Amino acid sequence: MGWKLTSIPAPLSISLKAEFGFNEHHQNEAINYMRFARSKRIIRLKTIDSCFEDLKDSRLEETFTVDEVRDMLDGLQLVVRGEVETELINTAHTNVLLLRQLFSQAEKFYLRLQTDISELENRELLEQVAEFENTEFKNPNKTNQEISKPKLAPLNEGGVSELLNKEISRLQEENNKLKGRLRTLETQAMGALDEKTRAERALKDLQKVKGEQQMATHSQEITSLEDTVAALQEDYQKSLSVNAASQRDLQDNLVSAKHDLLRVQEQLSLAEKELDRKFQQTSAYRNMKEILTKKNEQIKDIRKRLSKYESDE
Repeated sequence: MGWKLTSIPAPLSISLKAEFGFNEHHQNEAINYMRFARSKRIIRLKTIDSCFEDLKDSRLEETFTVDEVRDMLDGLQLVVRGEVETELINTAHTNVLLLRQLFSQAEKFYLRLQTDISELENRELLEQVAEFENTEFKNPNKTNQEISKPKLAPLNEGGVSELLNKEISRLQEENNKLKGRLRTLETQAMGALDEKTRAERALKDLQKVKGEQQMATHSQEITSLEDTVAALQEDYQKSLSVNAASQRDLQDNLVSAKHDLLRVQEQLSLAEKELDRKFQQTSAYRNMKEILTKKNEQIKDIRKRLSKYESDE
């Protein structure tokens, strides 16, 4: 697992040991963790060994069939699988707690640690860890040593510590500037909020006055329209009355005109009869009538003659 300091990219000017590139303090921390992991591993292996021993002591003195052997192996597999799974889960959770400690201590110094997961499967590094563990724990006396577990702290007044202090001072100064700017912005925001409140109040008053004026205007318009409608209704009623009177007059005049027409027609008929009578009494009418009578007789005589000729043929 590779760790990188991203807040303050400065080189470390501290003498390091050859095993992992750690200083003495960090190397002791690594040894402490390896001792802890080694003890947990030994305990879990002893538990697995005891599972096999229990099986050997309890049932291997008898003769078993294939099915019975298979059942025993299946049971042993479940037990061993459970122990291994428990150990793997516990190791993963333990590593998370270790990372939590490192991250918490790094954040106190405004550091951001980054991990490279691909390095966890680096065979070369894993072999170095195994070699280091074998070398470190080969001596039983050294294995039983108790190493203190102080938390991470600045190593000295120079190097990383000095850079961290400078960075902290810079961040504090920048934080103070941001706080001052924030107070200024808050003051401006409050002033703008007051202005907005006054503007909203003035707008509401203006809308209220405008609404009252509009109501008065609408009321006047409604009154004017009502007067106009009343006048139109009155004119309409008058027009209806006048039209009714005119219609009655027209009907009376029409009836009178019809009567006059009938009288005139009757008079004309009488006049025509009188003229016809008088015309028949004139000498010209009588002479014309005699001439027509003679002509009719001549025509009759001619028709008779013609009919005789036609019969002879």
